[in-house]
Amino acid sequence: MVKSAYIHIPFCKHICSYCDFCKFIYNKDWVLKYLDSLKNEIDLDYKNEELETTYIGGGTPSSLSCDELEKLLEICSIFKLKPGYEYTIEFNIEDITSQKLELCKKYNVNRISIGVQSFNKSYLSLLERNVKVNIEEKILLTKKYFDNINIDLIYALPNQSLSDLKEDLDKYLKLDIPHISCYSLIIEEHTKLNNMHFKPIDEDLDYDMYQLINNKLTGYNHYEISNYAKPGYESKHNLTYWNNEEYYGFGCGASSYIENYRYNNSKNIINYLNKIYNKESEKIDLDEKIRLELILGFRKIKGINISDFKKKYNKDILELFNIKDLVKEEKLIINDDYIFINEKYLYISNEILINFV
Repeated sequence: MVKSAYIHIPFCKHICSYCDFCKFIYNKDWVLKYLDSLKNEIDLDYKNEELETTYIGGGTPSSLSCDELEKLLEICSIFKLKPGYEYTIEFNIEDITSQKLELCKKYNVNRISIGVQSFNKSYLSLLERNVKVNIEEKILLTKKYFDNINIDLIYALPNQSLSDLKEDLDKYLKLDIPHISCYSLIIEEHTKLNNMHFKPIDEDLDYDMYQLINNKLTGYNHYEISNYAKPGYESKHNLTYWNNEEYYGFGCGASSYIENYRYNNSKNIINYLNKIYNKESEKIDLDEKIRLELILGFRKIKGINISDFKKKYNKDILELFNIKDLVKEEKLIINDDYIFINEKYLYISNEILINFV
């Protein structure tokens, strides 16, 4: 059963040094054609299910003008939402205005995710973000309209110190926001940071930063490796992915997971603008589905429910792959019908997940 819809808006008014989500500089003519094609795709593929979550992302929907944003929200109003739904839209910090926030409220958006990255102007400049924006003012404005807010924070930036990260976390805590996603910067080969010859920070410092985040956010539920929330504010949409549940994906390059098939839209923007979606499909067999269940489920701090897994797949999770060995080594812990990664190994979780790849 499809529970969620993700809508990808790949346009941006700037291309960042570290980001590979936003593919195309904002172009008004392209945006209008894109929205027309998006509406057509949704009309073709959406089967009128009641959805638990909707997420408009790509990092860039807020870069649209108010008229364009309203058109996008009108297109997405076709989705039927269940009681207790979560409806998120991503904002760049510089795009936050009363008019845009009011538009989101008008169309039943109830969660805002803000790409802050850092409160430190030196690091924002390095990431090619707007350093003239008063981040605190923008977030306080958002809080006038929405209670459910997430911010993205990046750490392990070039030359960043523990005290720099502590300052970022202190500013976040002072703003009293219910959800934060903390990601360690990965310098990819194709990014400007790599071309500027920045190297990843020392692994020991990276680990110390991860520990600092955990220690500073003790009042939050650390429910997924990179995500922390006040009770009741965990991201329902992201849990759809981590629970290996089905979802729609609309937009250029978006992916869907429906009735045991993975669908991938064309990443060719010209094709998409011309309503040529070229959806590639791949059937997910039982072994692959179980593998994904383990890889995604072990990202959750609570891990995987052993009884639910047996009901879902008619298999004992303890008999699969290398789980027995990992339990013996205490890298995986069993407690209260759940199996999960030992807290002291969370930081190197990829080394555990590689057993299932």
